[in-house]
Amino acid sequence: MPTPFPGMDPYLERPNLWHGVHNRLIAAIADELGPLLRPRYFVAVEERSYLADPLAIGFTAVPDVGVVGPYSASLWQRGSGQPGVAASVLEPEIVELPMHEHIRETYLEIQEMDGDSNTELWMKSNDESVKVVTLLEILSPWNKASREGRVQYERKRQEVFNSYTNLVEIDLLRAGQRFVQTPQETYHYTILVSPSAMRPRAQFYPFTVRQAIPTFHLPLQPDDEWPIVDLNTILHELYDRAAYDLRINYQNEPTPPFAEEDAQWLNSFLREAELR
Repeated sequence: MPTPFPGMDPYLERPNLWHGVHNRLIAAIADELGPLLRPRYFVAVEERSYLADPLAIGFTAVPDVGVVGPYSASLWQRGSGQPGVAASVLEPEIVELPMHEHIRETYLEIQEMDGDSNTELWMKSNDESVKVVTLLEILSPWNKASREGRVQYERKRQEVFNSYTNLVEIDLLRAGQRFVQTPQETYHYTILVSPSAMRPRAQFYPFTVRQAIPTFHLPLQPDDEWPIVDLNTILHELYDRAAYDLRINYQNEPTPPFAEEDAQWLNSFLREAELR
């Protein structure tokens, strides 16, 4: 079953869905681009990992300390040291402590397989040198809502801006602070395309929940034809294949909720689609 929305489905932003959506969307984009870019380029799905506080970035909704169940006092009971006198023991309960989670996140590298260019060499952990022509990122709650994650991502972002590597940055999350600020923010989602030859200028695509996701050209080397990325179709086909409709109840409000005007539009839209 396809998503009822013309573009981004805001219900996919739900914390317990987004991590899977993020990684599956990266893989789907790679599958779409791979045949188009070969043999000059290889589309690599790369992974970074980090320890994160799940409450700080909204991955889970568990209390700071939650009571799990009773514990046997006999394991803790000790004698008072006086014969015939029973020690007074307060029976403890077992609690669940907040723990950092190991988060794995994927992104795309468009790697040039031959030719000599100004593109910088990025060294891999296996000591293999590759020319990273373009980096494609889909922003996550770790990038936008966590202070530590935002600092790390901004540092990485600035390294790319100071290099010959192109950057595509896709933001399909309404929560968190935006990386690109504009005077009138009447949009919900954004795509930033930063070809290295254009800097400090970049192509910026803002759009709302009421619109289809705009297509954009994937920047490569200047002498190549830049393919068009139809992210709207890629996401909608992924929604259908993954059967996300089974995990979404459109009777509920999305997370985060919309402002009043958009909330009214959402309610009318879902009623017309007979989902409310």
